[in-house]
Amino acid sequence: MWSGEYEGINRLWLRWYDAEGNWILTPTEREAIAQEQLQAERQRAEAERVRSQRLEELLRSHGIDPNS
Repeated sequence: MWSGEYEGINRLWLRWYDAEGNWILTPTEREAIAQEQLQAERQRAEAERVRSQRLEELLRSHGIDPNS
């Protein structure tokens, strides 16, 4: 049994499990996880963009063209 909210109703629910004993996620839970992963990827990409920009600036400050 699982106590929680599903589709706006808060109560005890039966939950389905897979062969390894993991909950089978509801569509809402799957969407939340997908959004978290998307946000993490955006943050990673932004951090990489900033790192790349700083490296280019450092190279230019030493007279090196990073695009050649």
